[in-house]
Amino acid sequence: MTKITGTTRRAVLRAGGLGVAAGALPLFNVHGQTSAGRVAVGFWDHWVPTGNEAMRQIVGEWAEKNRVEVQMDFITSVGMKNLLTIAAEAQARQGHDILAFPSWQVHDQARNLEPVDDIVGRLIQKNGPANPATEYLGKVDGSWRAVPATAGSQYKGSAARIDLMKQHAGIDVRAMYPAETRLGPGVDQWTWENFLVAAQKCNAAGVPFALPAGTFSDATDWIGAMFRCHGAEMVDAKGDITIRNNDKVRQVLDYAARLFQHIPGEMFAADDATNNRALISGRSAFIFNPPSAWAVAKRDAIHVAEQTWHFPSPIGPAGQYVPHLPYFWGIWNFSNNKPTAKALLEHLSQREQVAKMVAASDGYDIPPFATLTDLDTWSTVGPPRGTVFNYPVKEHHHAHPSIACSPAPASIAVQMYTQGIQAKMIARLVQSKEPMDRVLGWAEREVEGFMR
Repeated sequence: MTKITGTTRRAVLRAGGLGVAAGALPLFNVHGQTSAGRVAVGFWDHWVPTGNEAMRQIVGEWAEKNRVEVQMDFITSVGMKNLLTIAAEAQARQGHDILAFPSWQVHDQARNLEPVDDIVGRLIQKNGPANPATEYLGKVDGSWRAVPATAGSQYKGSAARIDLMKQHAGIDVRAMYPAETRLGPGVDQWTWENFLVAAQKCNAAGVPFALPAGTFSDATDWIGAMFRCHGAEMVDAKGDITIRNNDKVRQVLDYAARLFQHIPGEMFAADDATNNRALISGRSAFIFNPPSAWAVAKRDAIHVAEQTWHFPSPIGPAGQYVPHLPYFWGIWNFSNNKPTAKALLEHLSQREQVAKMVAASDGYDIPPFATLTDLDTWSTVGPPRGTVFNYPVKEHHHAHPSIACSPAPASIAVQMYTQGIQAKMIARLVQSKEPMDRVLGWAEREVEGFMR
C-alpha cells in the first residue's frame, strides 16, 4: 500500500468552467464540506514494474498540488486477485473509491458504478471518440460506467522475428510496416491465407508460430480477431445465434483446421506464458502479443529483442481487426468522495499523464483515443528502434481494435470469451476430428445455455 498525504484544503473550490486545468480541477466533497479529503485507489499491478512507479509519481504530484490524501494499492491479476477484490468490495459495498476494472468487469459491475459521462464527454471533446472496442466495453445502456484507462490497456497484434520471417517465409515485416506514418510494399499481401503459408514454411524450418488455442486470454483474443476478420459472428448485436447455417463460421473453422496442421499440438494446452517463452527462447518466429515478451527479451535475450518487430494482425475477407483488451477506472457508487475521485481520473486521462504512462511501460500501455497514438515513445523505444511504432493501431493502418466475441451483447459475449468457445471449436475439429456439423451443433447448444 502506498499512502500519499497532502495538506487538508480549508476552502471550498468552485468550478471555473471546462477550461480549468485538469491538474488543478476543482474538488468538492460529496457532503459539501470544506476539505477535498481522502480517496483510496486500487490500481492494476503492472507487468512492467516501472509502470507502478510512474503512477505513484503522477498521483503523488496531483495529491500534493490539490491537498488530497490518497491511498494507493497495486492489485495483482495473478491468481485473479484483482477480480476477487472487485467482487468482495461490490458485495460489502465498501473499500476503495476507485478500482481498475479489466475489460468485461465494467458491464458485470455496472449497477454498482457511478456514471462518468461528464468526464468521458470532456475527454472525447478534446481527443475525439474512443476506439470501438473501448466503447463497447465501457458503455452500458448508453452511459459510460467507467473511464477508459491507459495503464494496462493492450493490443495483441503481431510480434514477429524480422530475420526468421524474412529467411524462411520471404516476408520483410519491417518493410511492410516501417516506423513511419505510411504503409510499406507488400502490406496488402499480409492476409490470413499468406499467414498460413508463412506458418507452414516456418514450421518446416523448425521455428513454428506459437499460437495458443486453449482457454486462456492470449488464445481467445487472437482467435477472436481471426473470426472477426472472416466476418464469422456467432451471435449478432441483437443477441441472435448465427452459428449453424453461417457460411463464414464454416469458412473460418476450415481455415483454422488448415492452419493448425502447421502449429505444434501442445499449443492446445498452452497458457498465457507459453507463447512468450517460445519467442524469447528463439524457438518461434511469430506470436500474437503486446511488447511484454520483447521487454523480457531485452533483459534476458537481447539478440531476440533486436530482431523483434510489432505490427497489426493479418487482413481477412471482412477486414483487419487487432485483438484489444482495454482497462478501465471505475468509481463505486457507494464511494464517500466521488468528486475527488472524478477529478483524479480526469487528471490521469490528460495527454501529459498518458505520455508518462506510455514511456514508463516502454510503449505497452495503450490510450483509448487514436489521437494519442503519436507519442514519442513508440518511435524511439528499442532495440531495434521503432519496434513498437506500429504496435498501437494508428489511423494509417486501416486496422480496427476488436474484442473477441463481439458484437454479441456483452452479457453473452463475456461467457463465450471466458469459456474460450471459439478455441474449443477448433480443438474439437482438429484434435478430436469431429465433423463440422457436430462442432457447430455443440457450439450452438453451448451458446443457448449462456442465454438461459
